[in-house]
Amino acid sequence: MTEDNEDFLDEEFLDANNSVDIDDENKGLYEHLNITVDGNQEPLRIDKFLFNFRQNSSRNKISQTCRAGNVVVNGNPVKQNYRVKPGDQISVLLTHPPRENVIVPQDIPINIVYEDDDLIVVDKEPGMVVHPGFGNWDKTLVNALAFHFQKNGQKSDLDRVGLVHRIDKDTSGLLVIAKTEYALSFLAKQFFERKTKRLYWAFVWGNVKDDEGTITGHIGRHPKNRMQMYTYVDGSQGKHAVTHYKVLERFRYMTWVECKLETGRTHQIRAHFKHIGHTLFNDERYEGNIALRGVNLPKYKHFIKNVFDVLPRHALHAHTLGFIHPTTKKELYFESPMPQDMADAVKKWRNYLEN
Repeated sequence: MTEDNEDFLDEEFLDANNSVDIDDENKGLYEHLNITVDGNQEPLRIDKFLFNFRQNSSRNKISQTCRAGNVVVNGNPVKQNYRVKPGDQISVLLTHPPRENVIVPQDIPINIVYEDDDLIVVDKEPGMVVHPGFGNWDKTLVNALAFHFQKNGQKSDLDRVGLVHRIDKDTSGLLVIAKTEYALSFLAKQFFERKTKRLYWAFVWGNVKDDEGTITGHIGRHPKNRMQMYTYVDGSQGKHAVTHYKVLERFRYMTWVECKLETGRTHQIRAHFKHIGHTLFNDERYEGNIALRGVNLPKYKHFIKNVFDVLPRHALHAHTLGFIHPTTKKELYFESPMPQDMADAVKKWRNYLEN
């Protein structure tokens, strides 16, 4: 599963003062994570290993989980300084069932562009979280899908099948959801092998120099701001990431680009474009919600505020989605038009330049 932005260790359930008797038939514990360590893994502290594996969790929360006896390796609880080895079987066990496994159907409007017995394609509105997780346990796309399946008498275990990939809350555009385990495996393989046809539209600050280009650099957690991802060009941290882009239109102080991802890292487009000095337009998390480019005039600043008002989120849209159908083996291809808020922003920029 790509673009996975959830935090698997929920601090409100951790109790560092109470150890857990793992040998007592795991009484009262639920498995939240299971990992088999890769055969090429070098020895590494388990707290760092888990942090790298699920980067949206803090080292402190992982350490607390270890101290509580809830991180188990090969059947035995370990402390945070345990060094993982190839073949280790790691489990994270907590006293509550994973909340993401309790999907409550909710009647939330969603834009379904295609559906059959194997899968469903949705054009997600900006502002909707894709999957329940820490801080967003309901009103998500998955809750809406559960209601849709229930209403139509369909059975689809969204805990075991479902999301093949994810996009951020404020990113709009196309997603495919599997209805069967076979469809999930078939589609996931295409995403893993980068055989899908996905293009993103983004508005970025500044006038991008080249009409086409490629941004390469490992993406990992920012060394100082844990809410951001960061581009490590030297490869010292993070995971390999490649973004190809093409300029579609220039607005002097903002550029509309089309992006093709060679890899699918968390916040890849957002982190890569910030790295080259072209932060996404109105991306608050990456400091793109101020006038980063332009002139220091009251009229211009007022104009930017007006554009922010019509586009109150980072300007990123999953424009196309193409893949081979798991049953028919025929290619399906979908395009999502530019959402209204981004279209309104384009109109304002064009008017500003004309006048």
